[in-house]
Amino acid sequence: MRGEEPDFVRRLSRWIEGNGSASDIVISSRVRLARNLKRVPFPPVMERGDAEEVLEAAEGAARFLQCRMEGNYDYYPLRDMTELHQWVLVEKHLISPQLTKSSALSGVTVSEDEAVSIMVNEEDHFRIQCLFPGLNLREAWETADAVDDVLEEVVSYAYDEKLGYLTTCPTNLGTGMRVSVMTHLPGLVMSEMIDSVISGLSKVGAVVRGLYGEGSEAQGNLFQISNRTTLGHDEATIVEDMSAVLREVVQKERSIRETIYRRDRTSLEDKVYRAHGLLTNARMMSSEEAMQLLSMLRLGIDMNILSHISPVVFQELTIRMRPSMIQREAGESLKPEQRDVRRATLMRERITGQ
Repeated sequence: MRGEEPDFVRRLSRWIEGNGSASDIVISSRVRLARNLKRVPFPPVMERGDAEEVLEAAEGAARFLQCRMEGNYDYYPLRDMTELHQWVLVEKHLISPQLTKSSALSGVTVSEDEAVSIMVNEEDHFRIQCLFPGLNLREAWETADAVDDVLEEVVSYAYDEKLGYLTTCPTNLGTGMRVSVMTHLPGLVMSEMIDSVISGLSKVGAVVRGLYGEGSEAQGNLFQISNRTTLGHDEATIVEDMSAVLREVVQKERSIRETIYRRDRTSLEDKVYRAHGLLTNARMMSSEEAMQLLSMLRLGIDMNILSHISPVVFQELTIRMRPSMIQREAGESLKPEQRDVRRATLMRERITGQ
């Protein structure tokens, strides 16, 4: 029934655990597979009957996943959700903002630990996403590949022997795979090296985007780095190439952090403690300010300036401080200034009371 609270709104996703390789720089790793059903028009040109056919196939596929994979897999039609609950999914990185624009004809399947989500009728019929903590593209790919194999037992994909998997956007042809990592790069931003790093990544076939992917802004020094094309490369090569690129980014960020600390330790500590002071004492806080302060808090944690605070606090608060999450926890619709008050309260209680 529309308006009932789905299970996912009360959970914290697996990637928030904050473990995994290079977790001081890489917040999460994601692998996404774009798939379309054979003999069904692709989403940009499909009619309502076509969309309903895909939704029915997705619901059946979710039941099959439940039988074949470990853990629970729940299917949710977006038309049965409130707008608030849809945006909770967006803020937890389980669906894209684009999916909410066609909520009457879209859906999502979510695993119990939220490591796997499958968007239905976004740009493609199915978009399988696996989200893991740290630099962990291989495990994310292996999980996505296993889910894909199970789905292919019950649905027929649009596939061409020469082109590979057929997708709405030509840049996704071939494997249909996008790999991306969420990175925290305050050192490169503070040293004004971030533009040159982004330019260098572009030359090796990587794309840098903001917090919520294409069209979004980088907030709190968080950047998504992903592969540009999928045609002409197999999955293992894409994963290995992107992992190598990310290891270089990690090395650069770690190096510049150490340089900043060595050259002007007092100034860096002052920024960190000022951020900590505001986060633990402010009575009102916008989401933009909170993200910037949390970024400096996390830098202080990673540089052992604030060694008593767990990195998990950063991951958790970057999700819980978002507008829809704030309103969901409040249990009511809030005006912007009311959200700012509750956000500041959340920061104080979570950071000082962990």
